[in-house]
Amino acid sequence: MQESELKGNLLVLLFYLTDFIFIFENSFYTKIVKKMIIHQLSIFLENKSGRLTEVLEVLGEENIRITALSVADTTEFGILRLIVSDPEKAKELLKAHNFTVNLTEVISVMAPNEAKHYAKILKILSDLDISVEYTYAFSVGDKSIIILRCSNTENAIKALKSHEMELLKASDLYKI
Repeated sequence: MQESELKGNLLVLLFYLTDFIFIFENSFYTKIVKKMIIHQLSIFLENKSGRLTEVLEVLGEENIRITALSVADTTEFGILRLIVSDPEKAKELLKAHNFTVNLTEVISVMAPNEAKHYAKILKILSDLDISVEYTYAFSVGDKSIIILRCSNTENAIKALKSHEMELLKASDLYKI
């Protein structure tokens, strides 16, 4: 085999290896990103006495655990947001009881429960033009678990991971 032919074969091999590594890295990174996506229940409720109780009773009958709960309301209706132990099962249960419910993708970041850490997370996202549509948080000891609904979930995860923020996997959050 001549030197020029050998160089050509090496270049082709290098091209295929580079392509393989790129595909492998993207596949691996995509799997990691997907594990960080949390499925949150978003439930439309009329703003009247007892509706929240009805939702919680339906979930309670099936031993669904609630990790986080948030309500955004107006005078006429509200949106109940829940992180639960089994989002798919909870969605089907609520639909069977005639609730309007969707699964929404959110992410969760754990940080010390001081405002400057929350601000740092938001700055990372805003510097990359990733909008936060809404957020809420709860504390566990001296840490805050921050829930974020972003305009681009996957890019938000990549940005926060690249800044060494502590993202929680969906499976870990559902166990809290």
